[in-house]
Amino acid sequence: MREPGKNFENLLPQEAPPEVERMGLTWLIAAAIATVVLWQVPAGDYILYPFTILATWFHEMGHGLMALMLGGQFHRLQIFGNGSGVATYRIASSLGPIGPALVAAAGPMGPPIAGAALILASRSFKAASLSLKILGGFLLLSTLVWVRSLFGIVAIPILGLIILGISLKAPRWVQGFSIQFLGVQACISTYHQLNYLFSYTAGPLGISDTAQMEKYLFLPYWFWGALMAIASLVILARSLQVAYR
Repeated sequence: MREPGKNFENLLPQEAPPEVERMGLTWLIAAAIATVVLWQVPAGDYILYPFTILATWFHEMGHGLMALMLGGQFHRLQIFGNGSGVATYRIASSLGPIGPALVAAAGPMGPPIAGAALILASRSFKAASLSLKILGGFLLLSTLVWVRSLFGIVAIPILGLIILGISLKAPRWVQGFSIQFLGVQACISTYHQLNYLFSYTAGPLGISDTAQMEKYLFLPYWFWGALMAIASLVILARSLQVAYR
């Protein structure tokens, strides 16, 4: 039975009883732990494959958008079926060594920063729905403007359409949980690439992002890898704390 004068459909997440908020946070933490466990089993990569592609997109977009923000150019983005990706860009030379170092760091830090923004957007149903629409729309826009690999041209719009579908058709609680879940997945994706963060080379692509930072900022690549791993965890914890405050 509904109480007169109250519209329960318009309750925001922060207006829910404390036990509901704790339940939501528990599920998100459980999802993060389950993700790390799934990384360790053979079938786990297949289950988490869409999130791997999305994390790669965040990573490479981080490189390209940072280059644009610093006055350079973002030429193209390639994402491949094995989950790897390459962003091709040009950096403004007037910034000296700090420019290339910032662009290199923007790749590994792209997923946790985007993830934190998604988690914080879940503080209200309206913001969660809007953020899903923005994310889905930006996935589609990036395909038109930057994506230039066959796999990426197929996979990125599919992800965008699925996210847009959730924002338009799913119940509001599903939208809120979805954006939080996507945010957690993006934040902890850093730990799926720990080997990369602590590697000097990136195979045929040359040196890794952390090695690029060593090249321009002198401190060893493993220092930058450790710093970004710690920063990703702090960003996740802080964003969850703020979202559930």
